[in-house]
Amino acid sequence: MQSPSPAVQTFRKLHESGCFVIPNPWDVGSAKLLVQIGFPALATTSSGFAWTLGRADNSISLDQAFDHLRVMSASVDVPLNADFEGGFAEMPAGVAANVAVAAATGIAGLSIEDSTGNASSPLYDFELAVDRVAAARSAIDAAGTGVILTGRSEGFIAGRPDLAETIRRLTAYAEARADCLYAPGLQTMADIRAVVAAVHPKPVNVLVGSDFTTVAELRDAGVRRISVGGALARAAWTGFFNAAREIADHGSFTHFAAAVPGSRLNAAFTEGQSAP
Repeated sequence: MQSPSPAVQTFRKLHESGCFVIPNPWDVGSAKLLVQIGFPALATTSSGFAWTLGRADNSISLDQAFDHLRVMSASVDVPLNADFEGGFAEMPAGVAANVAVAAATGIAGLSIEDSTGNASSPLYDFELAVDRVAAARSAIDAAGTGVILTGRSEGFIAGRPDLAETIRRLTAYAEARADCLYAPGLQTMADIRAVVAAVHPKPVNVLVGSDFTTVAELRDAGVRRISVGGALARAAWTGFFNAAREIADHGSFTHFAAAVPGSRLNAAFTEGQSAP
C-alpha cells in the first residue's frame, strides 16, 4: 500500500478552507500555461480532451483516458484532478477496478458521475449510483493513495434539473465518503447555496461555463472549488473557428491581428520563462 503523494497532500489542504479555481486544460501545453499563470491545481476535461482527438465528449476509451492522465499528471508539478466520467463501467466492481488504476497514474483526485448516457434514463438508479461512489471510495482506500474523490450528480446537465433529487444524491454520496460534492449545471446562487448547506462541512465544486457569477460571489456562498469544464477549450476553439471561417468565407485574415505572437508562446514554453 502506498502513501499519499505530496500532490495529494497539497490538494487535500486546498479543500480544507477558502475558495480556489481549478481550471481545466485539455493538453500538456494548456496545462503548463495555466500553471505559469499561477493556478494552484488543475483538472482534466473529458470534452476538451476528446475534441483534441476529433471525438465527441464521452467517446474516448478507457485506455485513452489512462494514457491522458499519466501524460497530464507528469507534465505539471501541481495537483491534477481527473474528470473520470462515470468510471468507464456501470457496476460498482468495474468502477472500483478502473478507479484503482486511475489513482495510480499520478493524479491527486478524480470524480465519478451518476449519468448513464441514456437519454430515456439519464441517471443511474439512486441505490446503484450510491454504490458506485462507495466502490470508488473503497478502491482508493485499499490502495492508500489518498486521492480525493468527488461525487457528481449530473441531473442539471442530463435533463433532470431537480434540486431536491440532486441534493438527495449529493448527500448520499457524502455519506458514502466522497470527499467533495459536485452538481454541474447549477445556475442560480440560491441553488448553489442550498447544495453547500446540504453537504456542509464537505466542500462543494461549482462549474462555471458562462459569465453567470464571479469567484467572489461563489466564495461568499461557501463554495470551496470552482472548475470550468470544457469552457477554456471552447474559448480556444472559438478563436480557431472564427479565424478559419473568415479565411474560407471572406478571404481575409483580420482575426490573426489579435493572436498571441509566436515569440511569446515560445518564451512561455522555454524553461524558466513565464506565461504570455
